[in-house]
Amino acid sequence: MRQAPSRRTGWIVGGVVAAVVAAGGITAAVASTDGSSGTSAPSTKSADAGFARDMATHHQQAVEMSYIVRDGTKDEEIRRLAYDIAQTQANQRGMLLGWLDLWELPKVPEGAPMEWMGMGDLPPGKDGALMPGMATHTELKDLGKLSGRAAEVRYLQLMIKHHKGGIHMAEGCVDRCEVKVERRLAQGMVDSQESEIELMVDLLKARGAKP
Repeated sequence: MRQAPSRRTGWIVGGVVAAVVAAGGITAAVASTDGSSGTSAPSTKSADAGFARDMATHHQQAVEMSYIVRDGTKDEEIRRLAYDIAQTQANQRGMLLGWLDLWELPKVPEGAPMEWMGMGDLPPGKDGALMPGMATHTELKDLGKLSGRAAEVRYLQLMIKHHKGGIHMAEGCVDRCEVKVERRLAQGMVDSQESEIELMVDLLKARGAKP
């Protein structure tokens, strides 16, 4: 039996924050592929570097969408969820970019998005949607025009799609990345975002809408 959305928000938030803190505490240990402080840093074409760059971009849009809806609704549950997603993904984005600094690798993708997953032949992004799950510029602009229930529903729909794309990418890192702590962070993203999707589906149902 599923818990009511209002009860589930709290433990999802707490679990995600704990995972971020745990990962952040060992940031300095990921300079090498074996988790030591040695010199075996990932190469710029590695899955580790590709995931860090692409997920940082993916996360940035989630932060943007979350702050748009946080300003567009007075519903406290949606505002809490949006704030948690924004803070969690901003923190994770900081770690990913920090690791690229430790590895002395560029933060700007050198090839096509998702190339490290063997998906470099994806068609050009439609209206700014660079990777699977990302919203288009038009969708973001339209979200910013909405308020109240309409904003809540559209945000939840867009974020479910966004999370599904993020999960696909994180699973790619779990399978391909060599840096242990990065794989651990990626698995944490999969687990937390799957839980958030369940919550968001329930929140949509409570508003008489579908994903």
